[in-house]
Amino acid sequence: MTASPTVRRRRIARELRQLRERAGMTLDVAARQLDMSKSNLSRIENALIGIKPRDVRAALALYEVTGADAEALIEIARGAQQRGWWQSYSDVLPEWFEFYVGLEAEAATLRTYEVEAVPGLLQTEAYAREVFRRTAGEDGIERKVAARLHRQNVLHRDNPVELSVVLNEAVLCRPVGGDAVMADQMAHLAKVSQLPNVTVQVLPFSAGGHPAMNAPYVVLTFADAADAAVVYLENLTMGLALEEVGQVRGYSLVHEELCRMALGPEASLTRLTEASRYFA
Repeated sequence: MTASPTVRRRRIARELRQLRERAGMTLDVAARQLDMSKSNLSRIENALIGIKPRDVRAALALYEVTGADAEALIEIARGAQQRGWWQSYSDVLPEWFEFYVGLEAEAATLRTYEVEAVPGLLQTEAYAREVFRRTAGEDGIERKVAARLHRQNVLHRDNPVELSVVLNEAVLCRPVGGDAVMADQMAHLAKVSQLPNVTVQVLPFSAGGHPAMNAPYVVLTFADAADAAVVYLENLTMGLALEEVGQVRGYSLVHEELCRMALGPEASLTRLTEASRYFA
């Protein structure tokens, strides 16, 4: 798995904040000692901006962290300086979504619920193109589609991400791009749902009300326990990452409940196959 600079930056931010607090220093005091503004240090500790390895070394010396522990963190900081593949699409990807893609690139598990559309990781090229056309217009559409398809490599790499998807049944009924596009998309969903690392479940209308009504989400976890889990929420103009333990646990419990309410994987595969035939 390729190390994501986004995840590395997030790790450094959390470590520096914890080390400062452990040293009993306020942001004001630490910033003065490090010859930077309080606002800059705050932005670094919240992973809003990066920090150069030499500045990490200075911070670690201030917090009295030396030896192998210091060198390990400095090496992580070097990794955070690298460019992720998604940064070459910065002309069409908003900065807030680049942050999400950087997390997704190194996630060990993804658990998601979708209300209206097939998740990006499972979209066909034609379906993705129509979604972008409807939600964002024609500008840069081919570049956006290319970036979306590139994201799907996480499903097929060595040590692929474990993906659990719950789809509202409405996703299977809403024609996006016409019958041919939908038939191909449903067939693709049925095929990819049979990958050993992918589980797709359909939440039928008959399930009635549920705890995630009108609230799509993604819960990401990482192989390294030092990288805390994240809940990612998105609307048309921004994305929001929730990192508090209670928030992540709440969404995780919601996903477990949706999985219980949804059709099982085999019944969901049957439903997807039926949808594919309907549009054919």
